[in-house]
Amino acid sequence: MSVVRSKICGITRIEDALVAADAGADAIGLVFYGKSPRAVSLQQAQAIIAALPPFVTTVGLFVDASSSELSAILDAVPLDLLQFHGDETPDDCERFQRPYIKALRVQPGVDLAAQIALYSAAAGVLLDTFVAGVPGGTGEAFDWSLVPRGLNMPIILAGGLTPDNVRCAIEQVQPYAVDVSGGVEASKGIKDAEKIRAFTRAVRAGG
Repeated sequence: MSVVRSKICGITRIEDALVAADAGADAIGLVFYGKSPRAVSLQQAQAIIAALPPFVTTVGLFVDASSSELSAILDAVPLDLLQFHGDETPDDCERFQRPYIKALRVQPGVDLAAQIALYSAAAGVLLDTFVAGVPGGTGEAFDWSLVPRGLNMPIILAGGLTPDNVRCAIEQVQPYAVDVSGGVEASKGIKDAEKIRAFTRAVRAGG
């Protein structure tokens, strides 16, 4: 089985970012969405990224941000990858000419393959749990059997993952990567170092 990558999302503190990097996480996620309890300021994001060692991908998460807001953040923060978690169209995602991933919320009756095809320029697609009115970060898992095999896109699995269930999720979905936030927290926005280490160990065991 190929190596499965891991992303620790919702990082708000330098120490949590360093634990994630030390534990072998491939990426960290910074939330630029004011309604999230895990949102970071430009200053927090700059400090976190400056503290990271090389070869850790920095991902900025956005939810229906305006072009001016997003441009201002990109001017101030050296992000490697953009993650769009709202109702952004392919044109919205592509206008910044940066590598991006698009989050799609999974629910029965939705043709995932058709949705993914719309975002053919994406570097990957993140599959999260559908909860009405909530763009993500619900801490709830979805039915992994809804993910069809053979999707022509790197798949990042999210939604309710924990150190205890991520190995099973990898075995069932066989994603390119997994993404966790609430499943490795002590409280919202504050990570638990041992949970991060346990999560990355489980990913390596399952990948």
